[in-house]
Amino acid sequence: MKLTKEYWSSRYIENNIPWDVGAITTPIKTYIDQLTNKDLKILIPGVGSGYELTYFYNNGFTNVYGLDISNEPINVFKKNNPHFPENQLIVDDFFNHNQTYDLIIEQTFFCALTPDLRPLYAAKMNQLLKNNGKLVGLLFAFPLTKQGPPFGGSIKEYESLFTPHFSINTLEICYNSIKPREKNELFIQFKKI
Repeated sequence: MKLTKEYWSSRYIENNIPWDVGAITTPIKTYIDQLTNKDLKILIPGVGSGYELTYFYNNGFTNVYGLDISNEPINVFKKNNPHFPENQLIVDDFFNHNQTYDLIIEQTFFCALTPDLRPLYAAKMNQLLKNNGKLVGLLFAFPLTKQGPPFGGSIKEYESLFTPHFSINTLEICYNSIKPREKNELFIQFKKI
């Protein structure tokens, strides 16, 4: 299976999006709630339905951007959030994107990429972050299989993948995951080196 733009578009058209829990998840909300600098330039790649994007924007973070390879979720987001600035919604392949950010939020994007793209993801995240920028969010903590998405992984794998590009401040089992993801999520906070 090729995880192309057409693949992701069809998933949204068919409403076959089981990862979409209908709201921002507790770990990301808790992280956002402790941020005080509302001037941060923030990216959410693989933004999907954009619950995190909406939450940021509604809480005064106006320099926040959503990126998705497919028009479908972006169009749904626009319909549900007509006041959100359209120029902050980007339809593009993540690996072609070239702006820079203070903070990037990881929420079910990494796990949707085929595992062979993981080294490119880590390098690209480093490239997209400004000096001292952070990659924060969630990675799945279940065995990596060839079946997916989602694709899992382990702390050991993530450490070897990210340490060439980031200092690892936090990489631990999430204490406040939503019920269906309990003990299967790692909260991450990586700083660009």
